[in-house]
Amino acid sequence: MKIVAVPDDAPAVLALSPSFDRLKAAAEVRYFDTLPGVEDVLVDRMRDAESVVNVRSSSKITRAVMERCPVLRHISIWGTGTDNVDLDAARALGIRVTNTPAVSATSIAEHTLALMLAVARRVPQIDARVRAGEWPRGGTVQLHGKTLGVIGLGEIGRRFARLGQGIGMRVVTWTMNPKPELGFPHVSIEELLTSSDVVSLHLRLSEQTRGFLDASRIALMKPRAILLNTARGPIVDERAMMASLRSGQLGGAGLDVFDVEPLPEDHPLKGMENVVLSPHAAGITPEALEAGLSLAVDNVLAYFSGNVRNAVV
Repeated sequence: MKIVAVPDDAPAVLALSPSFDRLKAAAEVRYFDTLPGVEDVLVDRMRDAESVVNVRSSSKITRAVMERCPVLRHISIWGTGTDNVDLDAARALGIRVTNTPAVSATSIAEHTLALMLAVARRVPQIDARVRAGEWPRGGTVQLHGKTLGVIGLGEIGRRFARLGQGIGMRVVTWTMNPKPELGFPHVSIEELLTSSDVVSLHLRLSEQTRGFLDASRIALMKPRAILLNTARGPIVDERAMMASLRSGQLGGAGLDVFDVEPLPEDHPLKGMENVVLSPHAAGITPEALEAGLSLAVDNVLAYFSGNVRNAVV
């Protein structure tokens, strides 16, 4: 029987899914509900498996890991992000890599909208003050008629762009591969940053996008603009972003992702009143969760049948 490893289902999600039964019916599953923590443990958990279901992006499947797993031929990533897997090494070693595109797109787009509204309307701060017996008035931002700049037009970016249009915002976009057929105006990155009242990031993390929104680009942003990031933390220069938030150049930020996750206890972002934080949970709804887990298992079964689907490599 084929061997599948699940080295990092922590906290457990796959084990609670009906799809896990389908996986166990098709293969011998080596399952672990703790994070491996170090490379040696990850290798021990994966060593005998032909296919691996990678649940957590904190598990770094490097060239060294792959080379120490001689029978590994397939990695099924739960999610769309592939930055924790060395794709060049996988390609060189003949290991197929698949992911679960679009299953969380609606959930993440909705969460991005929630962050934008929470920052603009200062919902957390006003809620806290009302609970404390105050009755604050004013000081919020109306988004209707404002300009929304969307960076990246994959499934998430385009869905969020439509949500922005739905509340009456003017949408401009920048993407590495322009898609005029989607009907959104494409502008230069400089024009987007200087003209947008809200800038939302929807890029995949890669060597090309790491530090994409650096200090120089943050300095171009419209005074008092709002920054949203539900993509990956390292796409933004976090120090430059925090400096801009402190100075008031940036009016606020809604963040679901960070350089270090979970966010360290003493992280400066926790003390900033113009920032709304969530714990890398934009794509976690029951609907998105099950759709993604089901597709991750489908990708394993498709690989075993010789019909690879949703291949990244």
